[in-house]
Amino acid sequence: MICRTLLVAVCLATAPAAGAGAIDKLHQFFESTRSVRADFAQSVVGRNGQKPQLASGVMMFARPGKFRWQIDKPYAQLLVGDGEKVWIHDPDLRQVTVRKAGAALGATPAALLAGDSTIEKNFSLHEAGEKNGLQWVDAIPRAPDSGFERVSLGFAGKDLQAMELLDTLGQTTSLRFTRLERNPRLDASLFRFTPPANTDVLGD
Repeated sequence: MICRTLLVAVCLATAPAAGAGAIDKLHQFFESTRSVRADFAQSVVGRNGQKPQLASGVMMFARPGKFRWQIDKPYAQLLVGDGEKVWIHDPDLRQVTVRKAGAALGATPAALLAGDSTIEKNFSLHEAGEKNGLQWVDAIPRAPDSGFERVSLGFAGKDLQAMELLDTLGQTTSLRFTRLERNPRLDASLFRFTPPANTDVLGD
């Protein structure tokens, strides 16, 4: 099922200086944004360009390392990172997969946005110009086993409004964000997870 291993976060950047490039805007995000809440719409297209698979939901994060990625449609799924472990809950399968945060995140999109400020430790950043009215920066994972070839982030003015992820299988995931809130107060309970009764728990 799509999104099961997609550990991503979303953010709203602060106002950049006039003429700032996308890399500057991304750095300003890390310097000023500690938490985010946003709605998302997601489209996944395989290498052969078949009909997109669509999903939508809500995500939140509190840096460093805590996030909640809640898929509401077309099926329910929940990813929670508490800073130490990542929990992936599939209610339909009555299954929870748990991993240590370091191993589960590494150089993934979630590490890029919900991690600490040392972004260029795990990613090589490149200006990618303008497309669809947004300024883009490409983040290339330094680790060869990250699962992604490229993560692109699109800014409109001061806001990070989109992400595109190309994985090593040629699958492209596109994310668009709405109702963004930067630095909201998020209850700590949102980033904790207890497996429900009668649920299989797999992993670490």
